[in-house]
Amino acid sequence: MKLISLILLLFVSVVSCTTEKKQTVSPDFDTVQDSTSILFTVTGLSGPEAVRFDETQMVYFISNFNGGGNDLDANGFIAKVDAKGNTVDLKFMTGTEESPLHAPRGMYIEEGSLWVADVAGVHIFDTKTGAHQNFVDFSSFEPGFLNDISSDGSGAVYVTDTGKPVVYKIENNTPSVFLDSLAIYPNGVTYDSENKLFVLAPWRQETAFYAFNSSGEVNSHYNFEGGNFDGLEFDDSMLLVASQVDQSIRVHDGTTSKILIHTIGRPADIGIDRTNKIIAVPYIALNRADFWSYAKK
Repeated sequence: MKLISLILLLFVSVVSCTTEKKQTVSPDFDTVQDSTSILFTVTGLSGPEAVRFDETQMVYFISNFNGGGNDLDANGFIAKVDAKGNTVDLKFMTGTEESPLHAPRGMYIEEGSLWVADVAGVHIFDTKTGAHQNFVDFSSFEPGFLNDISSDGSGAVYVTDTGKPVVYKIENNTPSVFLDSLAIYPNGVTYDSENKLFVLAPWRQETAFYAFNSSGEVNSHYNFEGGNFDGLEFDDSMLLVASQVDQSIRVHDGTTSKILIHTIGRPADIGIDRTNKIIAVPYIALNRADFWSYAKK
């Protein structure tokens, strides 16, 4: 009888612990998460600026400055991390002698290639092998701070310049100025497939988000509280945005916005795993990236 009671007690204890663990990682959008809700953390990074999730391989790519954020020092690299946060290859992608990788920032995956914004242009890598495929030189434009990159799958790729109110366009491996004299200095850029628009996150103290289409028409789109906005990603109609002023991840459902997560540092260019509803948040100054669930109950 004592043995049976002991077995039942152990069973209840195991069930209780499992339930508690699930409760801590399954968020309610009405409850703001913090460091106690982190699923896992990747450490050992060096100035991580951006994260991009590859759905075909179920891995994360994390760009690392590994030095100055706008220096031509050839020290940059891109780490490969599995879906559970284990580092597969810290320096999976690096530059070449002819096209060194200095301080990689925003990234975009298209047809098996990872497009990476860097100090003087855009690098292209093979997502499976990590091999360097090409480099698109922007030096003739004297860019201020090439930052993020996105596409709608049409063959054109758009790149923001946070040092200037400019968006560039790459088509047939040839860069050009697509938008200039914008009302904001754009940081992050992402594609809104539902509305067929590219949405820009404003740097500095601007709170108005602008959007443009492939014809170059620009309109105001959203307003968020916070400031110094960095990465942004859509999951259907839901927009997730990193705000550095108040160290938060904010979410907009198309009608209202709210804080989803209070981060431990200033969040940079976020990445998301849409299948498992996980958001990756890199911190340049902390040499780490934290991962939370954004699954809605």
